[in-house]
This record gives sequence, structure tokens and C-alpha cells, in this order.
Amino acid sequence: MNQSASAPIYGDYPRNEMHPYLPAGARRVLDVGCHTGAFGRSLKRLGVAEVWGVEMNAEAAASAAAHLDRVLVGAFSAELVPDGHFDAIFFNDVLEHMSDPGAALRAAMAKLKPGGKVVASIPNLRHIDNLEHILLDKDFRYEANGVRDLTHLRFFTRKSIPRLFEQNGYTVEQLAGINESWWTPQLWRRLAFRLFPGYLADTRFIQYAVVAAPGAPA
Repeated sequence: MNQSASAPIYGDYPRNEMHPYLPAGARRVLDVGCHTGAFGRSLKRLGVAEVWGVEMNAEAAASAAAHLDRVLVGAFSAELVPDGHFDAIFFNDVLEHMSDPGAALRAAMAKLKPGGKVVASIPNLRHIDNLEHILLDKDFRYEANGVRDLTHLRFFTRKSIPRLFEQNGYTVEQLAGINESWWTPQLWRRLAFRLFPGYLADTRFIQYAVVAAPGAPA
């Protein structure tokens, strides 16, 4: 990630929707892009013994350091994070901000303990709001936040997310849509979901959660 320690601070949330993807028995967790530590604090409330964070914004990192066991200031890299230390590494809405997310995933492998997992939340480019914007408005306008965030360097769909992980040496164990949001009073949208429920199933979700383990798919 070619971003500086003055990177903008986004809203910080406990990300309760990611709790079901915390690997069972995980005791040491790294939260990449921890912001001010809200997600890490929520993990501690779930019983995780040790939570580290990586955060590029120095101001946000200072806030997170008051709550997490350790916060490393800078971009996630092989040099910054110790090897073989974590049961799980979370990338919650982080990989899309990286110029080379595959390199980050490869670097994460060495940081995991045996049996460790990488868990990520990744925005879904095929969310129905984006399809409407592209197909009906005939436009692709960046926004201050959301799937078309100004700072997103990469875009992913339900099909391309597993490919990202598999091409970088992982086996995807779970892939599930999160933050479902599709219904509006617009007649065309309701008709579309009624007529093409299978084709549009993946467009209901703003993001996808993925759990992956090092090792090529069988």
C-alpha cells in the first residue's frame, strides 16, 4: 500500500457482522487497518486474549493503542509484523485499498501460526446500487465512501474474491454475503429480483466475508 501515515480516518465500527467468521479458539488476532480499534475491542469482548492492530494513520493508531495490546504504525508489510504469531489476521475493507493485495496476502502467510486463517471483508462491485448506477445512469462516479470509494484501487465481485485468494496460495473455506441491502420502492428493482432471483442473488450484498487458509485448493 503506497499510503502515508496521514491517511484519512474512516468511521470506526465494531463490525459485529464479522464476528461469526472469527476462527474458533483464536487467541491472538491481528487487525490490519484497525483505525481507532473498535473492531479489536469487540474481539476482546468476545474473549480474544491478544489483539494487535496495524494502522497507517498515526492519530487513529494512537487512539487504538489505548485499547489494543499493540498497535504498529505503518502499512502492512512482511517487515512490520512478526512471523508465526497470529491465529487470525483480519483485513476488513482493506485489500481494495492496496495496489497489490496479493502481495499482502502472501506476506500474511508467514505471520500466521500453524492452522491460522486470514479473514477479510471485501466490497462487492456487483451490489445492486452499483449496477443501477452503471447500467441506468451510464456512469461510474467515485464517492466519499462505499463500494466506489475514492481511495479504492481494486474492485472485486463474488467470483473474483476466491480467485484473488487462490492465486496467492490460499484455500477459501467460507465465502458469504454480508450487509444485505437491496430493497427499494422502485418497481423495476422489485421486478428484477422477482424475475431473476438466481442471477441477481450476489447483488444483494454490499460486501463479502471470506475465510481462507494457507495452502492450495485440493
